[in-house]
Amino acid sequence: MDPILKIENLTISFGGIRALNKVSFEVKKGAVYSIIGPNGAGKTTIFNCISGIYQPNSGKIFFKGEDITYSKPYQVAKKGIARTFQNIELFSHMSTMDNLMLGRHLHMKTGVWRGATFIYKGSKAAKEEIKNREKVEEVIDFLELQAARNQFVINLPYGTRKLVELGRALALDPEVILLDEPSAGMNMEEKGDLIFSIQDIRDDLGITVLLVEHDMNLIMDISDRILALNFGERIAEGLPEEIQKHPEVLKAYLGEEEKIESPLPSETVS
Repeated sequence: MDPILKIENLTISFGGIRALNKVSFEVKKGAVYSIIGPNGAGKTTIFNCISGIYQPNSGKIFFKGEDITYSKPYQVAKKGIARTFQNIELFSHMSTMDNLMLGRHLHMKTGVWRGATFIYKGSKAAKEEIKNREKVEEVIDFLELQAARNQFVINLPYGTRKLVELGRALALDPEVILLDEPSAGMNMEEKGDLIFSIQDIRDDLGITVLLVEHDMNLIMDISDRILALNFGERIAEGLPEEIQKHPEVLKAYLGEEEKIESPLPSETVS
């Protein structure tokens, strides 16, 4: 089976500092593929290249066999790749419902603001509004955000805000979702719920998940395969049990020259 996402020799520099150096990997459809590495390893840079925020100096990015290397962010989203961010990018003084509706903007032929302000019963805009609200309600039910539906985001706990951002990405109806530090700021119970949500995203919705995360327990529990980076270079790739004991990975995280049999720390700086 051809990979749904393929990265070939991705290289990008900032001010003379090479953030990524010929990084390559493939993600199979329906997988949870995780990227780990210490702070500054280049994890989020990969996400920014895939989503069109950064343009690499060299290398290629293929989505379902199509070269999307130099596509703009809205073009990448329209093709079916959604993402979340390390720092929450929501409209704080809008409700959960309104934030999720903004995730439907690429599916709205009438436009977000026109659809919201010039609706009359039976109009094309009204029918489109109903259809998109039904989709958003499905996302709210899926993530169990019913209690937050009509609340302003600014009044929600941090962990709930992270779920709202995840919901907005899901509202796009993506084929691939890029999750950048989704568990940051969550307590242990919220992280447990997140694990089930990510598994359901893959199993029930059929969405391929590309994950950057600092919580090693979460990574090891949920990943099908893991790519480890250090200083912008690929140092290992494989199954969770292989990565957990890989000498180069242990060296990158723990500064050890020799192989260490103990598992990686449950949380590391990313």
